[in-house]
Amino acid sequence: MINNGIKRLWADGKPVLNGWLSIANSFSAEIMAAQGYDSITIDMQHGIVGYDGAVPMLQAMRASGVTPMVRVPWLDPADIMKALDAGAYGVICPMINTRAEAEQLVSYVRYPPNGVRSFGPSRALFSAGAGYANEADDEMICLAMIETAQAFENLEDILATPGLDGVYIGPADLTLGLQGRKYAPGFDRREPEMIDAIKHILERAHKAGKRAALHNGTADYAAEAVSWGFDLVTVSNDVRLLAGAAETSVKKFRELTGSDAAKSDAAAKGGY
Repeated sequence: MINNGIKRLWADGKPVLNGWLSIANSFSAEIMAAQGYDSITIDMQHGIVGYDGAVPMLQAMRASGVTPMVRVPWLDPADIMKALDAGAYGVICPMINTRAEAEQLVSYVRYPPNGVRSFGPSRALFSAGAGYANEADDEMICLAMIETAQAFENLEDILATPGLDGVYIGPADLTLGLQGRKYAPGFDRREPEMIDAIKHILERAHKAGKRAALHNGTADYAAEAVSWGFDLVTVSNDVRLLAGAAETSVKKFRELTGSDAAKSDAAAKGGY
């Protein structure tokens, strides 16, 4: 079968640049996949994406050669197995808080005797190529999200889970979990205690022989995270990139023409 590009980069000692898709559209997925990312993740947890939307997105990304992953909605065998059957080469699972949950996650990603994944890779048999049944267990990536106080406390037990490839830090939820409402949730944390927490997860992951991934809002922060040692960094997503580019374009036009947004504001409020 086609090799997992993420694993090949890791084997060469290189970090992975991951894109993120929250809009259920095959054309926008195709555009993002052609921009030079190493991997791209479809977000079925917080993104506006259901299964019927994710499948054509996976199809649209195939021509680019980018490695596709899916963040599933929850620790649910049906969602995980269907994402893999659709052609995902990796699963990011939110809210993994204990080793028992991590073990369940791993079992849903691997076929017997290594797990309980049911065999029926309807699309993956074609998209991943021949040999899927024998090689999929070694090519699929399984990442548990660390984003709660409970997960942080149980980190070493989670990392000791056989078959777990690594952990993925969700900084917004991790900040809420560790600091409550002291700080607003968001990416690119600069608070010393949050940087310490992020680096603690990184160090413990590497000590356990696992990979560490971090969600970022900007390329600058992601590059800094790579300098700390992160193996995979996600930079922004399609929603933020679209909004940011549109905002920059509109702002530039307003500056050059000296116009204001009064009519646009009126339209937004239902008036003309």
